[in-house]
Amino acid sequence: MTILDSKGRLFGKVSVLDVGAALVILLVIAGIFVFPGPSGSGAIGADPKKPIEVDLIVRGLRVRDPDIIIQELETGKTNIFIRNQRQGEIGVKSIKRIRRQVVVPQPDGSVKALPDPRVEDIFSTDLLLTLTGKAEITPDGPVLGNDKLKIGTTVQLDGKTYNFNSSVIDVRVM
Repeated sequence: MTILDSKGRLFGKVSVLDVGAALVILLVIAGIFVFPGPSGSGAIGADPKKPIEVDLIVRGLRVRDPDIIIQELETGKTNIFIRNQRQGEIGVKSIKRIRRQVVVPQPDGSVKALPDPRVEDIFSTDLLLTLTGKAEITPDGPVLGNDKLKIGTTVQLDGKTYNFNSSVIDVRVM
């Protein structure tokens, strides 16, 4: 009896192509389970994320009663979107309302900053927010979710009664 017959079968029973396909499948399974390669970080149980603080400035937020939004933000959590991608919840550390001021020249030639008296800006509010969370620290800077968080990045905050954009003015890794 010959090892390979005229139809390409081994010992007249199994096709050479079937044996080749079975070997490829076995090699793939062995490659996945026997030699899985590196996964995750080198240290077992190490948390690759570090705490960060992010300062945001909100300019010209049009709202009738800013105290309602400030109260909701003071609950301590808000949803954050970076580049229209939801990155989850993040903590709110502090909220500061910034009063708009206008520079007024004085009779002696000096200038003085006084509260803005314009009526048309009565429904316009400026806020300084400090958010806290955990981000992966890369050589290019902190990454929150899947997006880099840098000064100048536009961040959208979303809650029950609000949805507005802000701009990152400071990022601190703790």
